[in-house]
Amino acid sequence: MGKWRLIFGLTLPLVAQAQGDLSALDRDMAGARSKVLVLGTVHLSELPKTFNPAALDGVLRRLETFKPDIITIESLPGEECDLAARQPAKYGADYCAPTDEARAATGLDLSAAIAQVHQTFKSWPSQPAPAQRRHLAALLLAANDRASAYVQWLQLPEAERRAGDGLDAVSAGKLAKMADNNNENYLIAARLAARLGLQRVHQVDNHTGDNIAVADEKAFGASVEAAWKAGGAALQAHDKRCDAMALEADLLPLYRDINLPANLLMRADGNVRAALRAASPQGYPQMWVAGWEIRNLRMVANIRETFRERPGARVLSIVGVTHKPWFDAWLGQLQGVDIVDTAEILK
Repeated sequence: MGKWRLIFGLTLPLVAQAQGDLSALDRDMAGARSKVLVLGTVHLSELPKTFNPAALDGVLRRLETFKPDIITIESLPGEECDLAARQPAKYGADYCAPTDEARAATGLDLSAAIAQVHQTFKSWPSQPAPAQRRHLAALLLAANDRASAYVQWLQLPEAERRAGDGLDAVSAGKLAKMADNNNENYLIAARLAARLGLQRVHQVDNHTGDNIAVADEKAFGASVEAAWKAGGAALQAHDKRCDAMALEADLLPLYRDINLPANLLMRADGNVRAALRAASPQGYPQMWVAGWEIRNLRMVANIRETFRERPGARVLSIVGVTHKPWFDAWLGQLQGVDIVDTAEILK
């Protein structure tokens, strides 16, 4: 009995410590604190093809006032694509978009291109020549980092936006057409990065944790969608209003609306709480919630990695609006990190 009492006596303080409040650990930290602004966004790819990117100008002007040092986007990083390509039995053969065209132009497979990008940024000059930007854009395309390639393209003078230096005509043509691609990674993140003189954006998405293995994928999807439909009436009504706002000439009011705390909570309620409450013999909706949490945790970790070596950095994370409550909550728990009020920036 004495032996077990001793063992429990040693372990209980560890349990108590694990349950302790960590929020005050950084109260007396030295140096500047990092500032993180999470912009919840609609997915622009869902808007009509007639969408005019000028509708985002008001949003861009306000984000520019935040002056981020780092911008992150909801896009799968090349490293994860490389992992998935090496494990097709687990992740499938189409986990990421292929980089065949960029590989043909550069002669680099995904893994080699990632290594080349890493080395290039290590010695990147403060005033790169157009040839260097074209070459880096080619490498970034081969590394499955299209948005960062577009950042380089946008910082080229108009006359220098052409093939050359490893960037072939096909790749140059794709970069030239990105302005017509309704995607927030290009029309918000890349444009803002180029305006601010940043050299890249950072891909932080992750789907390794929500790659849920079920025998009947159709039944899984139907079960989750039924849960959302049954428990998300308020969210569905709000989405209809947002659809109408998305057709306006200025999307700033839409971005203000979807980033309001009350609307974020309603969105979380209509998605996650509705799924948790749904009865399913297989527990499908609850499985979806677990995958959703894992995905957000890994994305938050990826964001943290972008400013690990830059204490005091100003970070803008652009992500689908449903992620924002999780990002705000979990990024806000990190030491030396303050969450910036999105409403204050967008007002």
